[in-house]
Amino acid sequence: MEYATHSPEETEALGAALARRLEPGDVVAYFGGLGAGKTAFTRGLAAGLGVSEPVTSPTYTIVNEYLSGRLPLFHFDMYRLSSAEELFDIGWEDYLDRGGVCAVEWIEHVEEALDGAVRVRIDRDPADEDGRRITIEGGERFADLGL
Repeated sequence: MEYATHSPEETEALGAALARRLEPGDVVAYFGGLGAGKTAFTRGLAAGLGVSEPVTSPTYTIVNEYLSGRLPLFHFDMYRLSSAEELFDIGWEDYLDRGGVCAVEWIEHVEEALDGAVRVRIDRDPADEDGRRITIEGGERFADLGL
């Protein structure tokens, strides 16, 4: 399903709508360049899960954990990883076993390890500085978010 957003707030609202359909063990895999809006979308996921902590990019920590929502949210940035093997070295399977949601930026670096993920592609709209084209794929549960 493809959506158009025209502000960071609308991007967050779309993330929140997706979050309401997420279940323990779901993985949300982001595709999109620098500044596309992946962290804004994750702020929306966090809000939709009821997370109360501020959400920031995990660029320097590789993973940020948010435990205050109805499900834990583990926000990964794979930019500095070069292979799926490194993903497993940082304890990926342990995060999957914790019953939360894993949101993964820069999935291109470890894509072969993430079968079954909800795929979220975020592209800038060249005609609208704050606009984004967001495509969400991942099965019937995510076919229409009602926005």
